Amino acid sequence: MSTEAVTWAMDDAPMLLTDKGKPDTTSRHVLQALAEHAHKDGGGAHPSALRIQYRTGYDRRTVQRALRRLETGGLIQKTGETSGRTIWKLALHLKRPATDWADLEREEESERQAAAERKRRSRAKRVTHSTSVTVTESASVTDGDVTHSASVSHALEMRDVTHSASGRHALNAALTTNQPSVEPPTTTGADVGGEGAGPRALPQNAPIDDDGFALTDAMRRWALDTFGPAIDVDYETAQFVDHHRAEASRRNNWPTEWQKWIRRSAKWASERQQRPPLRAVSGGAWRPYTNPVDVSAYENGF
Repeated sequence: MSTEAVTWAMDDAPMLLTDKGKPDTTSRHVLQALAEHAHKDGGGAHPSALRIQYRTGYDRRTVQRALRRLETGGLIQKTGETSGRTIWKLALHLKRPATDWADLEREEESERQAAAERKRRSRAKRVTHSTSVTVTESASVTDGDVTHSASVSHALEMRDVTHSASGRHALNAALTTNQPSVEPPTTTGADVGGEGAGPRALPQNAPIDDDGFALTDAMRRWALDTFGPAIDVDYETAQFVDHHRAEASRRNNWPTEWQKWIRRSAKWASERQQRPPLRAVSGGAWRPYTNPVDVSAYENGF
């Protein structure tokens, strides 16, 4: 066996191509088997077809076809016969072009970039972009009651909050304050039942904050145009954010979820207005006024 012949067959010999332009790996393997039996100058290689089959694992016809392709490609040539076996000489003077290595490097780099792009697109599919969210540059905001923040994700740092003695949605509460909050708002039990129950252990960076929910001018206009003054947009938004922050909720489209909350709140407000007033009956129970006389008595203070 010649080291020079084996090195040539493995690294330096030109790579034959198939009809489809792919590397002919079968003939390459057969060439390497021949090189293991060649002299230093590439001549004298005469392994039997059975030996090449054993060495490569190919069947006899596959070996024969590979030898013909190598001969046609000029990588081997017949120089005689011995004991019924063909003697082959390897064309060690033929060298593969240096561009083969550069082509492989470019192909590998291209595949790496394609894999990175597929990974980026896979991550992007998990982010839902909503056309209903309007981003306003801070330089174009001139209203005096708007607080500019270095963090774009918390657009609710400045909002109107309506306090109510009820934990439900009290749309007619009279007391309203307009103060900026330093930290994300948390929900406490102080307004329910008279006695303060202390702050609840709520996450300071819940998914609704991570997902970048913000009350935009377009969303506010939609609520006012649809439901009018019956809905306190800032109060309902504060309730909405506190609820989902406490639950650590995840939604694909927060503006749509906010619209559902506003519609539900408007429905509850309408239902409360349609309920008849209550009056006391015997036994300390209460029941609604069921006729015009009862309602008139209620309205006149009887």
